[in-house]
Amino acid sequence: MKLAPSIYTADFANLGAQVKAAEDAGADWIHLDVMDGAFVPNLTFGAAVCAAVRKSTSLPCEAHLMVLDPDRFLRDYADAGMQRVIVHVEACDHLYSTIQAIRKHEMQVGISLNPLTSLDMAGDALPLVDLVLLMTVEPGYGGQSYIPLSTGRIKRMRAMLDAVGAKAELQVDGGVNTSTIREVRDAGASMAVVGSAVFTPKHSVAEGMAALRRALA
Repeated sequence: MKLAPSIYTADFANLGAQVKAAEDAGADWIHLDVMDGAFVPNLTFGAAVCAAVRKSTSLPCEAHLMVLDPDRFLRDYADAGMQRVIVHVEACDHLYSTIQAIRKHEMQVGISLNPLTSLDMAGDALPLVDLVLLMTVEPGYGGQSYIPLSTGRIKRMRAMLDAVGAKAELQVDGGVNTSTIREVRDAGASMAVVGSAVFTPKHSVAEGMAALRRALA
């Protein structure tokens, strides 16, 4: 299973070192949670921080745009060096056009759904994207507990992807830790965003990543 540490819970005073530690510990991607304080009730960072992270790692980086009207910002994140942009279906009035716009900027396309958004909202888009992200907490804040009903949603989305022969990664984000990561993997997720399980004062980044790998064994 691929692991994508989210810098949201990292120590921003030592951000470059924290990202490098995640890379050294075997991370597959770096996940950047961009929040606008409107689509979600929190405000994080924008393209400038994403560009700085991109310069500090050789890993591919993905920007998860939890923002209204994400089309306005696609060029900014392409210029910041993001290999993938993830948009919320709930925030896109014309999802097909948004997908095409991301492609024009030569980035991979990810789409995301909130915990109670109908999976059918993504149905026709599944063959068109590189990644489907299911939120397993309400977006906006780190450190939340995994929503149990998410496991069934992961299974259903895996079946939907398989039914149309889609090659997209199935990613989960929220409450993924040593207690839940095997459950989401066994339900069909191929990739997990991990935040406070990795970036925390309680242990080193390497220890957090190693614990997740052991939980998957």
